[in-house]
Amino acid sequence: MSTTSGFTIGLRTLLLIALLGGMVGCASSAKAPPAAVVDVAQADAARSAFDAAMEVALGQAERLRAGETPDVAELEAARDRLRDASRACIQQPGCEVERVLRGYEQLVAMGLAVGEGFDASAPNAAPEARADSPLLTDLPEAARSISLLNGRELRDLIELNTPVKSAMVEWLTWMRPQLITAWENYQAMRHLMWPAYDEAGLPEALLFGILAKESGGRVHAVSRAGASGPLQFMYQTGMGYGLGRVDGFDTRFDPQLASRASVRYLNDRFRELNGSLEMALAAYNGGEGRARRLHQATGGKPFWNAQVYRQLPRETQDYVPMVLAAAWLFLHPDEVGLEFPQVDTRPASFTLAHPSTLNELTLCLGQGGTREGWFRVLRNLNPRHEPHAVIPAGTVMQGPQSMAEAYAARCVEGERLAWARELAASNRPSAPATATAVAANAYTVRSGDSLHSIARRHQCSVEQLARGNGVRAPRYLIKPGQRLALSGCRRA
Repeated sequence: MSTTSGFTIGLRTLLLIALLGGMVGCASSAKAPPAAVVDVAQADAARSAFDAAMEVALGQAERLRAGETPDVAELEAARDRLRDASRACIQQPGCEVERVLRGYEQLVAMGLAVGEGFDASAPNAAPEARADSPLLTDLPEAARSISLLNGRELRDLIELNTPVKSAMVEWLTWMRPQLITAWENYQAMRHLMWPAYDEAGLPEALLFGILAKESGGRVHAVSRAGASGPLQFMYQTGMGYGLGRVDGFDTRFDPQLASRASVRYLNDRFRELNGSLEMALAAYNGGEGRARRLHQATGGKPFWNAQVYRQLPRETQDYVPMVLAAAWLFLHPDEVGLEFPQVDTRPASFTLAHPSTLNELTLCLGQGGTREGWFRVLRNLNPRHEPHAVIPAGTVMQGPQSMAEAYAARCVEGERLAWARELAASNRPSAPATATAVAANAYTVRSGDSLHSIARRHQCSVEQLARGNGVRAPRYLIKPGQRLALSGCRRA
């Protein structure tokens, strides 16, 4: 038996242990009236230990899929560590069995814990093709979200207090263009993002509010802290909710998978925070550990209570009303004179007749009745492709119906195609001038950079870049002026 098969069997066995443990935990909690007492510190420690073990296992999995020769001792150590951390998490109240299951689903998506005949190059290796996975529907306890609305409309739950009204002023004055752009971006991705919220019984306005505040609907947004994607998941948090690197692609940038992860995250927070919408959003921004400890320390007092509100970071104090205000405006645009433009939301696809790039396609497609052209829509709906990267002929591209029609009319042949090719060819990314070959293989960190954005820019994995420069997970902290070696990156 090969080492890879041995690791696969070990993970399959551990998956069964996790599943059985989860079912036993659910059954026992259903029979026992009093809920288990949650030791917050121990639960946080168990979660951290599991996440760290899962990160090591995913790193090993990615090496195996990349064709690297495995180190038997490292594989066995990763397997044992993951097994112990999983058992500890399952047995610790508050550590969330769902966390373990989501982690194993991610390993499944990478081709581990499945049949030995798995073909890593097959299209069904990608998580998008696993929409029928039973784990994507979560455990029975979370199969449908805790009733956030309790029969009431979201518009009735949003308290129009001074902070929320103040946030509306921000959205309707200097941030109005950003709000409208976020709405347009969301409309193009709605068929990918809304179903997860709809199936969970969560309001669409809540999804829009989070999206507008987090990224403005830009799928490839990366914050200074390393939060990434349309819903801005930190790497470690995303990994706990089924997001991570698959075939070199960071699935936090996938709008459909990010939306599913967001639903799971909110489910967990509603369960912990007594269904409080504001506290769940505070956790989304300021961290679930902080929100959970504050909720318990204050006896479950609401977000707006001074005892809670004043203990939160200023960013979180501002974040929650901004999300709520955007959600309210999504529901009541006419009442405040807000006009959202018409956008073609009919999903379609088209097949490239020639090799092309996203930049070339944008130039060829033209404006097409849009305010800002097709570049952002192309990026958002085809997140695996970089703007300058050549996409092979025969690749199926996603876009609205009007984009597919424009491609057939202008980009298969003719003067527009020739002009777009000429322009795109003159705009290749240039390497910075360097004095030596060594300097060309290094990068100096600038203000606003994150390890994730640098890795994406130079086409290498975050883990590879971190290992080569001694940057520790999960925070991947770097600072301006720091020199990073780019060995192993495609665009050094």
